[in-house]
Amino acid sequence: MNFPMQVLVVGGTGTLGRQIAKTAIDAGHQVRCMVRKPRKAAFLQEWGCELTQGDLLDPESLDYSLDGIDAVIDSATSRPEDSRSVYETDWDGKLNLYRACERLGVKRVVFLSLFAAEKYRNVPLMDIKYCTEKLLTESDFDYTILQGVAFMQGVIGQFAIPVLDSQTVWVSGSPSKIAYMNTQDMARFAVASLSRPQTIRKSFPVVGPKAWLAQEVVKLCERTCEKKAKVLTVSPFLIDLGKFLVSFFQASANVADRLSFSEVTGSGALLDAPMEDTYEAFGIDSTKISTLESYIREYYSMIMKRMRELDVDIDKEEKRRVPF
Repeated sequence: MNFPMQVLVVGGTGTLGRQIAKTAIDAGHQVRCMVRKPRKAAFLQEWGCELTQGDLLDPESLDYSLDGIDAVIDSATSRPEDSRSVYETDWDGKLNLYRACERLGVKRVVFLSLFAAEKYRNVPLMDIKYCTEKLLTESDFDYTILQGVAFMQGVIGQFAIPVLDSQTVWVSGSPSKIAYMNTQDMARFAVASLSRPQTIRKSFPVVGPKAWLAQEVVKLCERTCEKKAKVLTVSPFLIDLGKFLVSFFQASANVADRLSFSEVTGSGALLDAPMEDTYEAFGIDSTKISTLESYIREYYSMIMKRMRELDVDIDKEEKRRVPF
């Protein structure tokens, strides 16, 4: 397909979706983002994206968003604060989206999935990703499926900030080894697929350069910010108890679904995969992919610089929060 393409990014206000939108704009595409609350997505418009108001759970709102679109990049997923189950917000929404694509003749689809989803179908989010992959592979869409793992951005809240603030770091008793990836790098793969015919009707693992245990990430943070962490190991029993308790409350349905994901990150499995074929198919240089070491080092360097500029004593917990 000739460039530039008219691309619809679904989930454009999310941590990954916004990186995809920015990368697609920088690559010369015309980008449209479907958002539920346009006023909260003004930054996308400032980058050059067209905004349309829509909701995956409102099928009638999808037609305008898809009008004139050449390709859809689907990075949408429910937010932790959503009260509804992920089966309602994610699965029903996916069905509405892809039915609308079929109806309007949009064939090119890039779907952001999760690595090894087929092995954890008892986990709601993984089950939805697996079912969506199956839906696409059995369809006539020109799909590309990117199977990612955890993102480096999540490491900041889970490990980097607690270590810096002398707070407790919670880790699973049997942590998985995870090949974290920068969302900016994942966005590069998503956008690159639009110009790579060899990625059509195929699935690819897209993971970071190295897999890390939680304890190794903690030690990396300790070395980089020169502070000692307080680590508390959580047993699977306590996580299961938390899921059981919140399952009684409808408003906590999404929380229970999210807690179920601990079965993946605390399974002790290796969440990593060879990337040679992926790099070749997408035409991306592996040496340009962010490492967790450089990402953490850059984060601490930046936040400590801001603290010095604001005359903040990082040894005083009551002054630890800095707008970033």
